[in-house]
Amino acid sequence: MEYLSQQRYDELVAELRHLIEEVYPKVREDLAETSAQGDRSDNAGYREAKRMQGKTISRIRFLQKVLEHSRVIRPEVLPKDKVSLLSRVEFTNLATNTRMKYQIVSPHEIDLEAGKISLKSPIGAALMGKRVGEIAEVQIPSGILRLRIESITL
Repeated sequence: MEYLSQQRYDELVAELRHLIEEVYPKVREDLAETSAQGDRSDNAGYREAKRMQGKTISRIRFLQKVLEHSRVIRPEVLPKDKVSLLSRVEFTNLATNTRMKYQIVSPHEIDLEAGKISLKSPIGAALMGKRVGEIAEVQIPSGILRLRIESITL
């Protein structure tokens, strides 16, 4: 079971609809067109159309499976006093005294440029369930990273 924000769920539904209603019919049309050109063994266009068909079908099936096994999280039922999915967490790296701020999201919503990290990442997993003032310890290759939670918002 995966939990998604309403925004990400809607994005996945829109992508699936786009693939099914627009992309796949075009891929099928391209495949039929290149197939009609004759010898398939020496037809680069046909091979490319088959590759695109496989890629499109694979993405459609993946999205269907994700959506089938996902639930939309209602932010109002999440705890406000400890780190949970969709929390925005500001913390300080105690070794460097550097402050960072990330939102904890599902693996399907990761976007480092937007400051979104997975709850399954080492840092995300260490922060889960912690409260303001607590220290999360993260095992990294060079040792243990200690992070003090400064604030939690939704």
